[in-house]
Amino acid sequence: MDDLLIIGVDLLAIAVLTFGVYFPRHRRKDLVTAYLAVNVGVLGTTMVLGASSVGAGLGLGLFGVLSIIRLRSAEIAQHEIAYYFGALALGLLSGLTPALGGLTAALLVLIVTALYVGDHPRLFGRHRQQTMLLDTAQTDETAVRAELERRLGGRVVSLTIRHVDLVNDTTLIDVRYLAATV
Repeated sequence: MDDLLIIGVDLLAIAVLTFGVYFPRHRRKDLVTAYLAVNVGVLGTTMVLGASSVGAGLGLGLFGVLSIIRLRSAEIAQHEIAYYFGALALGLLSGLTPALGGLTAALLVLIVTALYVGDHPRLFGRHRQQTMLLDTAQTDETAVRAELERRLGGRVVSLTIRHVDLVNDTTLIDVRYLAATV
């Protein structure tokens, strides 16, 4: 009965994280499938490993291997990596717990809450990041800053000139800025 309760609580936690937090904010259907599959796969694997003599060390090794293999195979944003680790952690916590206790339940809630708050649109809502390609070769950071503020309609808080191409007359810039209030 404890195993069924743990599975149910884990499925509730990953459903809230995936369907209640991630998808409404980011709308990437492919990652919904990935988060659910990773969580359920890790949950099942760790439950079996936890019941055997192999132990938690192998489970944590599995956590690392899954993370490295999947996250290197496609371009993925930092906030999406955070959701991946959240899904993995939910599965590991649930799978390695012999019985659902207050600490495990609190940690599951804490993971979902941390991602809900940390990725909330109202948190740093005006902050933006873009990679821009200007149609002029420009090395003067002050001039680049003024041009970006004009084009973006906001205040540039940080910029890095990544590449200046004097042949094609372009400048590649990573810019972080505060969008104008609406």
